[in-house]
Amino acid sequence: MSKSRIASIDILRGIVMVIMALDHVRDFWHQQMSMDGQDLGGDPTNMASTTPILFFTRFITHFCAPTFVFLTGTSAYLIGLRKSRKELSLFLIKRGLWLILVELLVITLAITFNPLYNILILQVIWVIGWSMVILGLMVWLPYEVILVTGLLIMFGHNALDLIGVSDSVKNSPLGMIFYYSYNVVIPLSADRMIFVLYSLLPWLGTMLTGYGFGKLFEPTVTPERRVKMLWMLGLGSLAFFVVMRFINGYGDQNPWAVQPRGTVYTILSFLNITKYPASLLYYACTLGVAMVALAMLEHTQNRFTKVMNVFGRVPFFYYVIHFFAIHFITVIIFFIQGYGAKDIVSPNNPFLFRPFTLGFPLWGVYVGWILLIIALYPLCKKYDRYKSTHKHWWLSYL
Repeated sequence: MSKSRIASIDILRGIVMVIMALDHVRDFWHQQMSMDGQDLGGDPTNMASTTPILFFTRFITHFCAPTFVFLTGTSAYLIGLRKSRKELSLFLIKRGLWLILVELLVITLAITFNPLYNILILQVIWVIGWSMVILGLMVWLPYEVILVTGLLIMFGHNALDLIGVSDSVKNSPLGMIFYYSYNVVIPLSADRMIFVLYSLLPWLGTMLTGYGFGKLFEPTVTPERRVKMLWMLGLGSLAFFVVMRFINGYGDQNPWAVQPRGTVYTILSFLNITKYPASLLYYACTLGVAMVALAMLEHTQNRFTKVMNVFGRVPFFYYVIHFFAIHFITVIIFFIQGYGAKDIVSPNNPFLFRPFTLGFPLWGVYVGWILLIIALYPLCKKYDRYKSTHKHWWLSYL
């Protein structure tokens, strides 16, 4: 197989990385509470207080993590076409352990700005890391076993919400890390804790299924056949989402309901699928759109895709620097808006320099997001050029 990258995968990865930054900018720069204590609608998924634009600002970012994790599995399959099974296994295990370390030491610091690490945040990089370690062990198994395992996890993990699992299991550290993590805090001591945002099991299923999906991108598969299969899988997944969501039964922990605020909010309730822990219908909706997007991007080349391709070729570099950039700018906003040392630590908020009264209306979040992406593009382009022209071993880990 040629070592050239597949443009459609890089472009889609770049698109979701750019959209992802919108959610993180909103977390840091959206004013959630007025100075007189009025709630300005900080929770985009609260049907009683959200607005359509705030909801969709959050909803559109739902497509980022599952697409990225899924495509990480696909990339692992493609790497395996030019490596021996032993080489692939060792690469995935070492890279996975590296990502876990980065999540704990680098990303946690970027998010909290707390050099004492009183809180460790386990989110998407952490589950990608462990999923890569597990996939690295599983690559010795037949391809069909890996794919079927991924599909069984994705379609079956919501059964854990139905069976009688004891509260002692659900509330145990292992239970919360493995599946029952509804943005939970695991105390380590009086002043240290772990904040679990992403539970491992659903995201492991996503990566394993993405690995199986990689077969569509083998050189023996013609672009025409691949596009046809992508359209079928994507539209089929979206149809499955609509039917199962309408039934309001299996597949999501958060049933939709008719809303007293009117039809628009009933539609929002229908779309308010569960990310923590990620549900089957969350995956059906988001990955269905991802497959349709891959089909559309197969032969699309223009200025926009060229820019997105740059971000998609250096996703880890972009991910790390965008968090530091957002939080550094937050500190500047903090002092410009008149806050002082006594406001650095806020109650019930792990982010330093981020009182809930800080920030801007939603339009300011969008302006800040666009300016951030414009500022990061030259850095990503320069790093991509360096990575393309140098063969240092450590570049494969960045």
